[in-house]
Amino acid sequence: MAEVDKGIVVPESVLKKQKRAEEWALANSKELEEAKKKKTETRKLICKKARDYAKEYEAQEKELIQLKREARLKGGFYVNPEAKLVFIIRIRGINAMHPQTKKILQLLRLRQIFNGVFLKVNKATMNMLHRVEPYVTFGYPNLKSVRELIYKRGYGKVNKQRIALTDNSIIEQVLGKYGIICIEDLIHEILTVGPHFKEANNFLWPFQLKAPLGGLKKKRNHYVEGGDAGNREDFINELIRRMN
Repeated sequence: MAEVDKGIVVPESVLKKQKRAEEWALANSKELEEAKKKKTETRKLICKKARDYAKEYEAQEKELIQLKREARLKGGFYVNPEAKLVFIIRIRGINAMHPQTKKILQLLRLRQIFNGVFLKVNKATMNMLHRVEPYVTFGYPNLKSVRELIYKRGYGKVNKQRIALTDNSIIEQVLGKYGIICIEDLIHEILTVGPHFKEANNFLWPFQLKAPLGGLKKKRNHYVEGGDAGNREDFINELIRRMN
């Protein structure tokens, strides 16, 4: 037994418990302080990244305007570089569908009508799109479309669950090892089709869009025939606005 000054006897087990509680409280306060410090640093880094990306997008836009002006002065016209990113929206159901077409739509993660996904443009993806062309519409999204889709309808895959992107920590938890720590990083990686596009795109759950405002024209016909299916290039942005 241990004795205190005023002659009150305090059991040794109680003293040990008090000491242990003090140690835990100290450790917890240190952890909280470190977490707070880390959060502040991360917030500063995210703000810096967002500013850098904004400057990069602005510079690209100015360069494009300059190139178009130069081409016009020389009497020619500027041809945009080939797109690297494509956005696909499923517009038809499963009625009278070939099994191979159904399988391709499953591979593209387009299991429901009005589902949308991003894809990298290459020979394999374009061949797949050619096979499912009557069931989908696709085109080349711009920065505004990519940003609005991810901010408004972005959901991530965390432990095989569909989680809303309400916090940057959700993105950092899954994609932090690839240097993607915030939503602006994710937008940049998707838009520029960066080195970790595959991981970033797999993290994003297929977008569940609403039926387009004003409806579709004729989804059985191709877009060039006045319908809705197939490649609509830059005009996909107008459709995304109506469906987002």
